[in-house]
Amino acid sequence: MAEVQMVDADERRTLIAELEKYNFRVSSPDRPLFTKEPNSSMVPVLWKAGDIAEQLEQIGSRLKLQAGGARRTLQLSNPGLPYGTTPTFWVSIQYILPGEIATAHRHMASALRFIMQGEGADTTVDGEMYQINEGDLVLTPNWTWHDHEHKGSEPMVWIDVLDISLVRSCHAVFFEDFESARQTPNVIPDESYRRFGSGLMRPLRRPEPKKYSPLLAYTSAMSEEALRQAAGLDPDPYDDVILEYQNPLTGESALPTIGTRLQMLRPGTHTRAHRHTGSAVYYVVRGEGATIIDGRRFEWAKGDFLALPPWAVHEHLNTGQSEAVLFQVNDIPALEKLGFYREQPA
Repeated sequence: MAEVQMVDADERRTLIAELEKYNFRVSSPDRPLFTKEPNSSMVPVLWKAGDIAEQLEQIGSRLKLQAGGARRTLQLSNPGLPYGTTPTFWVSIQYILPGEIATAHRHMASALRFIMQGEGADTTVDGEMYQINEGDLVLTPNWTWHDHEHKGSEPMVWIDVLDISLVRSCHAVFFEDFESARQTPNVIPDESYRRFGSGLMRPLRRPEPKKYSPLLAYTSAMSEEALRQAAGLDPDPYDDVILEYQNPLTGESALPTIGTRLQMLRPGTHTRAHRHTGSAVYYVVRGEGATIIDGRRFEWAKGDFLALPPWAVHEHLNTGQSEAVLFQVNDIPALEKLGFYREQPA
C-alpha cells in the first residue's frame, strides 16, 4: 500500500469534503498513511552559541522566574514542527540568576538537565539533593518532584530536555505544583549517588526496581573519565568514541524514553554516513567540526546546538586540532521499546 498512485484521486477529494460533516473520511491522495520510508516534517537546524548567549541575556533581563511551570527558558524551536525541537521532545536552555528558586513541581513528562556553565546551584529530585556543576547530567524522571536553587554569584545555564511532545501526542499530560517552594531533602540527600555513583559496584541489597535509573546524578568527572578510557578502543564507524548514560541496575538507557550519550570525535576523524529512525539533538561541549545531513554541511563549534531529523543521512567531521566532545539527546529508547528503531548505512 506504500505510496500507491490513486487512480480515483479527484473522486476521493470530493468525498472527503462530503463526508466531513458526518465525521467520516476516506484515504486521501494528498496525505497517505503509508510511505515507503519515514517522511518527517522536522528539519535540521543549527543554533549558534553567539545567538544563544545574546538571547539568554534578553530573557534574563526581561523575564521573571515564576512558580509553576513558567521557567525562564530559551526554547529551541524547529520550524518544521507545530511545537518542539523534534517530534518527541523539546530542548530548552534554562537561565537562572543568583538567589533564584525554580519552585517544586512534577509532571508526566520525563526531563533531564545537562549543565552548560556556572556553579553554586543545587537540585532536589524526590528528596535527593545534588550540587550541580558544569558537565553534570541530572535526571528528573516522570512524576518526580523537582526544584532548583541557585546559591552562587553568577548566572547559571543548563539544558532542559523534556519528552513533552511524546506525552502530548499520547494525550497523557499531567502537572502538579508542590505545596511549598522547595522540598525537604532526605536524611541521606545523595543516597542514589552513594549507592551507584562509582559506575562499577553496587550494594547487594537493591532498591525496588523502577522504570528509570536509580542514579539521578552523573558527574562530569565520571563521564569524562569513561570517555577517555573508551578512546583507547577501536572507533565506532559512525560516531568515533561514543558512550551512553545507563541505568546501573539494568544496563538500559538511564530514562526509558530519552537517550543520553557523550561522544568524542578525535582530530582528523571523518565518520561513515548512516541514518536511523529517531531524532537527536547535539550540544557541542568543546571543539569544532561539521555534520553533513542529507548532503547539507553544518559547521559547529563550542556552545552550538544541532538538530538531526529522523532517517536523515548524516556523518561527522572533526575539523579542529583537538578533540571535539558532543552531548547527545535522542528518542531512540522509546523507539526501541515500540519496535520502531531501524538503522542503515548510507
